[in-house]
Amino acid sequence: MWTSSKLGEEVDRAGSLSPVSVIVGANQYGKSEVRMVAVDRTSDEHTFCDLNVGISLSGDLQDVHTTGDNANVVTTDTQKNTVFAFAKQAPVGEIEDFALRLGRHFVSEFEPIHRARVQIEATGWERIPVGGRPHAHSFTRAGGELRTATAVCDGQGEWVLSGIEDLLVLKTSGSEFHGYIKDPYTTLAETRERILCTAVAARWRHAHLDVDWGQSFAAARRLLLERFADLHSLSLQQSLYEMAKAVIEGESEIVEVRMSMPNRHHFLVDLSPFGLENDNEIFRVEDRPYGLIEASILRADAPPAGPAWDPYPLL
Repeated sequence: MWTSSKLGEEVDRAGSLSPVSVIVGANQYGKSEVRMVAVDRTSDEHTFCDLNVGISLSGDLQDVHTTGDNANVVTTDTQKNTVFAFAKQAPVGEIEDFALRLGRHFVSEFEPIHRARVQIEATGWERIPVGGRPHAHSFTRAGGELRTATAVCDGQGEWVLSGIEDLLVLKTSGSEFHGYIKDPYTTLAETRERILCTAVAARWRHAHLDVDWGQSFAAARRLLLERFADLHSLSLQQSLYEMAKAVIEGESEIVEVRMSMPNRHHFLVDLSPFGLENDNEIFRVEDRPYGLIEASILRADAPPAGPAWDPYPLL
């Protein structure tokens, strides 16, 4: 009879040790943050894409963990080189398509690899205007946001997530916060008018792959922004829900939106020591600590997500 246990062993009444069985659970490996710029010089007006690619592979990888046998390993260096080679062999195009091309390759070409997850971040650039016309080969960074795409490929199917990160939004009116629980530790004052600011991170799942990725992304981004702007918000949670709901209702191919929204706090400054009134005009900005609101919003009849989100939690 066992009376107590320790990590990796069990102890009987006489104090002798008995080994426990240890197995390899869920696992993956790959190459992260493959930074790549691809320039299209087929015309005098150059185009280019600026990508950060991450690859995660899983499959028959028990032996490499337990014995160090690398026979089933596609090296991470090979994964990196594949990204560069695929970008050369055909135009990158939409990042969702590029992620699918890479994911399908690793699953179809290497028998031990059962699942591939390819995640891409795309930095936006726009042409510098010179004399009122966009320059042919000079660019400037288009804001601080990133467009994202994730493709998951295995023998059972394929799934695509699109998204956006660091979409910074702010409204100077149309936001309240009141009616919350109060206890001896509550110092936050209720407000009927406040600055609401957040950096939106959102990813959305598609019901199928027959999607115009560029159009769909542009529409989802527009719907997120429009709903944030026109909603009279009583909480950041309400803003999150309404923004995601607008995307799902506006784009039929999108069935689930997962969002993470930190509250970029703006606190009203007390100017009374200086004999001044502060009529909701001067604010102190604090970047930490911050409230963090996260949720998954989906259609009631959304098809199963499969491994689309695995092994990650919310985002």
